[in-house]
Amino acid sequence: MVWALSAFADEAGPEVDQQIAALLEAGIPRVDLRNVGPHNISALPLDLAQQAARKLAQAKIKVGMFGSPIGKIDIADPFDIDMQKLEHLGKLKDVFGCAAVRIFSYYNKAGRAADAWAHESLSRLKKLRDRAAQLGLVLYHENERHIFGDRLDENQRIAQEVRDGKSFLTIFDFDNYNQSGDNVWHNWEVLRDRVDGIHLKDSDAQKQHVPVGQGTGQVKKILADAVARKWQGPMSLEPHLVHSSAVMATGVGGQANDQLKNLPPEKVFQVAAKAAKQIIAEVGGPLG
Repeated sequence: MVWALSAFADEAGPEVDQQIAALLEAGIPRVDLRNVGPHNISALPLDLAQQAARKLAQAKIKVGMFGSPIGKIDIADPFDIDMQKLEHLGKLKDVFGCAAVRIFSYYNKAGRAADAWAHESLSRLKKLRDRAAQLGLVLYHENERHIFGDRLDENQRIAQEVRDGKSFLTIFDFDNYNQSGDNVWHNWEVLRDRVDGIHLKDSDAQKQHVPVGQGTGQVKKILADAVARKWQGPMSLEPHLVHSSAVMATGVGGQANDQLKNLPPEKVFQVAAKAAKQIIAEVGGPLG
């Protein structure tokens, strides 16, 4: 039983050197690569990818997951946009030694009927899953605000109809459920047997992002239950404590932390990392 701790280190700085420095200081051995300089990982040129991979290898930092934006387009947008991103990540798989890809499940900005939204989103997810299997990739779906996979019932459908335990898995994000107004503990009880990854992010009752475990996302209770149930898998720190360029590019919800807003991003990242490691230690989480 191992929790493979990683982090979205682009919240400490856009350049790979800054991300490496932040991870080494925090004692986190993996990175979820989302942005490298001006490029999202799904469009990172191969030559720059190879340079970044060499630097990460020299620092002995592994890539835990690709933080792709796949699925953060509208159901009216051409599906080929996402398929091209997936194809590119297939080319990066061997460069970084990483097959895991974080994805989402589609906006409905025109307000089409709920059934049509669900049908189109699930259809696209299944096509992504099937192509990922051919490319040797593993998709991890993250619950997210305002997309199809926002509330509990939608994520139940995704877990039941798309998750296959091989090429399509699921992520549980405390804060995104908290921001949606769901009962985070209840969602965990319903979904926990089909949760394959966890995102460490938290907010308070005013929807302000706070260090993980200091908000109303039921983080400590859920992590303690994960320990008791011998859960294992990737666990990614995604702080969102300040709205850096990396965070703003995600279409972020919630509010930046007022108490930390004057600190530089690299210092805020260390605050987030310290809180995450502390709460994992408190529940006896098996970091590996």
